[in-house]
Amino acid sequence: MTQSSSDSSELRRTLGVGDAVVIGLGSMVGAGIFAALGPAAGAAGSGLLVGLAIAAVVAYCNATSSARLAALYPASGGTYVYGRERLGEFWGYLAGWSFVVGKTASCAAMALTVGAYVWPGQAHAVAVAAVVALTAVNYGGVQKSAWLTRAIVAVVLAVLACVVVVCLGSGESDAGRLDVGASDGVGGVLQAAGLLFFAFAGYARIATLGEEVRDPARTIPRAIPLALGIALAVYACVAVAVLSVLGSDGLGQAGAPLADAVRAAGAPGLVPVVRVGAAVAALG
Repeated sequence: MTQSSSDSSELRRTLGVGDAVVIGLGSMVGAGIFAALGPAAGAAGSGLLVGLAIAAVVAYCNATSSARLAALYPASGGTYVYGRERLGEFWGYLAGWSFVVGKTASCAAMALTVGAYVWPGQAHAVAVAAVVALTAVNYGGVQKSAWLTRAIVAVVLAVLACVVVVCLGSGESDAGRLDVGASDGVGGVLQAAGLLFFAFAGYARIATLGEEVRDPARTIPRAIPLALGIALAVYACVAVAVLSVLGSDGLGQAGAPLADAVRAAGAPGLVPVVRVGAAVAALG
């Protein structure tokens, strides 16, 4: 019996396309919006939107290859499996450990973001508690994890929708602040694209569900582009709304861009809601 067939006997194929899309969105929507917009605007100026488009194109190319590999090798392990099957054992281990190290760093960064928003004075303790709690949820089964992720995504999308409506509907919104010609050059745009690519990286989470989705050869190639497209639409709407209020200079200097944007738009009462949304997004 092969390793993959042995593993498959322990995992249940319970997730459909919708579940896979939600899990991908839970990994994407949040980090980029609440953490990367400010530094990206600082690097590219109003060329932030061009950087976002470049990041989306690169992510689409990578996501498409990931989807095809996931359909060809529908086993849990994602990058590790693809590297092992296509290039050999060494490259599989290298790819797998790179994936684990990268995701561990992302987990740490987002856990600390939760701590900073929820209880700044005890950020590390809150971060550890968040990791332990969500590990327990995942240990209880991937279906429970999918339900929790669905709730997190719903909350975050509702908060982001409020930010977009408030910013674009305020008297402070000015379309002139979206002038792409005022960008800080090609280098700045590419730097912004690199920062924003992090926001799309969650699609790889879908590819690791090879043995937990129904009909993976169809489900994963459909779920990855869907999740990526939804995330891009959300990011673009939020970036336009925030830029129209703060401008590229204000956005680049903002410590909490979305909170600063709703405050500048004349809705300071929404700032606590945005902070809660940021914490929930980081949990995703």
